[in-house]
Amino acid sequence: MAKKIRDVMTPAPVCVAPAESVSAAARAMGEHGIGTVMVCDGDRLLGLVTDRDIAIRVLAENRDPAVTQIADIASEELATLSPDDDVSEAVRLVRERAVRRIPVVSDGRPVGIVSIGDIALDRDSGSALADVSAAPPNT
Repeated sequence: MAKKIRDVMTPAPVCVAPAESVSAAARAMGEHGIGTVMVCDGDRLLGLVTDRDIAIRVLAENRDPAVTQIADIASEELATLSPDDDVSEAVRLVRERAVRRIPVVSDGRPVGIVSIGDIALDRDSGSALADVSAAPPNT
């Protein structure tokens, strides 16, 4: 039987409000040892911001992270998965959309995130990507 997304995803994603500053989102990433936050209005997923987004869309453009709102840099056209989807669906989306992380939603609410590292751990736990993904975050 094929594995489900719920079996490989990271549950309880960190969400930030769209009006939060980029600095606040970066602090949340640091506190949780993650590189992605979801942008949410209550229980509704609006977008996704990665540490790379902060580097490219804020720092490289000389924008002030203390006043730039997270909504201003969020990726909004997201591919999403359900906890009941097969992992093969995540593999397909990663390939088709060239994304590294996919939000997992249930009844419209964000419940997790699946990354290429999560997929690597599931598909080939001996791969270099799986090793890097399983390592504790650098702090």
